Amino acid sequence: MNPIFRRIVIVTLAVVFLLFGAAAVHAFTAQEPAIAQGEFTPAQSTSGDVPEPEKDTCYQCHITGEFTSLWTPTARWVVFGVPGLVLLFGVFRAASVWRSRESWKPIPTRILAWINERYQLSEALEPLLSKPVPDWQRRWWYCLGGLTFFFFVVQGATGIMLAFYYKPTPEAAYASIQFIETEVRLGAAVRAIHHWSANGMIVMAVAHMLRVFIMGAYKKPRELNWMSGVVLLIVTLAFGFTGYLLPWDQRAYWATTVGSAIAGGIPVIGNLSLVLLRAGWNVTALTLSRFYALHVLVIPLITVTAMVMHFIMVRKQGIMKPL
Repeated sequence: MNPIFRRIVIVTLAVVFLLFGAAAVHAFTAQEPAIAQGEFTPAQSTSGDVPEPEKDTCYQCHITGEFTSLWTPTARWVVFGVPGLVLLFGVFRAASVWRSRESWKPIPTRILAWINERYQLSEALEPLLSKPVPDWQRRWWYCLGGLTFFFFVVQGATGIMLAFYYKPTPEAAYASIQFIETEVRLGAAVRAIHHWSANGMIVMAVAHMLRVFIMGAYKKPRELNWMSGVVLLIVTLAFGFTGYLLPWDQRAYWATTVGSAIAGGIPVIGNLSLVLLRAGWNVTALTLSRFYALHVLVIPLITVTAMVMHFIMVRKQGIMKPL
């Protein structure tokens, strides 16, 4: 297995074990929450009143926004969880070596061997992971497509974070954005990363297509690569257009009005395009819900499908040599 992928797997497992150990330690060392007023008793079961759940003080501070002693649980996890995890791993490793009388095999290697024994993935992945990369393919202008994909991954991760708090209704959309900016911890940073990575994705996609066009990499037998790349550029621009309306402020409203009016100026199908975009003749609540569905469901599915096809074709045909 490629050493880079092996290190990624090892680091991922280490983080998972660390978090699990820290959570276990915290569960046994955290203070018991105080009993809330009006605790539910069996005598109240016939009164029709719904009892309130006991509020864990550790979770309640996060819900109400009170970050008092926020780092105390984290410090406790680090101080007690890490040494405990190291000790447990050492005992498990020593016991395994003593029992099997064989040299120790790393846990990622065992997991990969267990999976490969059942699904034979190494045969399919070997051509992809072991293919040599010439020196001329390591120049920075051959990395523009990879940077576009990187920004797409950042967009997906930050978009999922924002979706936890965003409300796609005219009454709550702008307020939810303000809540993310002012109340959610690191919410402003996540939204800024989402905003600037969108710009970076568009810039890298355009630069990548310019590089392909200048070097003539769209010619036979790479015509389908070019066509799938054009589709990806269009959906990238659609990402920006649909996401621009979601804050539901004055700028977003009028920008969408102007943009959809431009689409309405297309000959023959202009009115149809306008109605499909706005879900009517005007920008309304239906437009907001339609743009939200396109932004988080339809366009991502199209993008992932086109990316998979694009990557497969590039892998099969290779990268065109420099002029």
